Amino acid sequence: MIDLTLDVEQYDCPYIATTDDHDVAFSTLNWEFDRTVERLETRMVVDGGDRATLDRGLATLREHDQIHEYELVAKRDGVARIRSTIPTTNAMGVIRDHDGYVTGPFHIESGSERWQVGFDGEGAAEAALSALEADNEFAVEAREEIGLPEMGGYVQSVGAAMTLVDGCRDLSETERQTLEAAVDGGYFDRPRSADLGALADEFDVSKPAVSNTLRRGQERVLSRVVDALNDLDERPESPN
Repeated sequence: MIDLTLDVEQYDCPYIATTDDHDVAFSTLNWEFDRTVERLETRMVVDGGDRATLDRGLATLREHDQIHEYELVAKRDGVARIRSTIPTTNAMGVIRDHDGYVTGPFHIESGSERWQVGFDGEGAAEAALSALEADNEFAVEAREEIGLPEMGGYVQSVGAAMTLVDGCRDLSETERQTLEAAVDGGYFDRPRSADLGALADEFDVSKPAVSNTLRRGQERVLSRVVDALNDLDERPESPN
């Protein structure tokens, strides 16, 4: 397997066009390709830094003629989660025509898109890169040939990462906010920049209440960290 990390500038991508006009960034959570209508459905996180910038970026994206479907799933402060559907772009069509496949999430910012794509062989990868040059600007940021032993380790690492992500999802909103405030405020620094009193004042609760919330949040996350470490410890050794 040939795994490529590409920085791509597509001229027919509504997400890239939006980041050209506004200081927003898109990161994919999920993507599904419908072969019958040649459309790509994506679920994305959109980060605008603040609400006004985010709103302007979403408005531009929503009005783009390449957006076939758009749904705002959730929005908070300067971050949103959206579902949208677009036709196959030229670059994605080239990847698919050469039997390429997505191996990691997309990230789109400042007029370009970071891709992670794979090919089963060197010839297919080279042919795809050659074809991409016709209508797209791109740079190969990383190239790796992955054999079967390495693939086993890669899958194991992805599993460990998802265990950590699941731990974060297990947090209640209050636990997440309290942990974020503790980290941002320096509660875990040595010496501490914030104490329980400061956190209690921020959330207008008692010290015992904020202490219990912190402890529950730490227990949830740390239990997943231990599970992830166990996943990594079980990684099979490469054959001699």
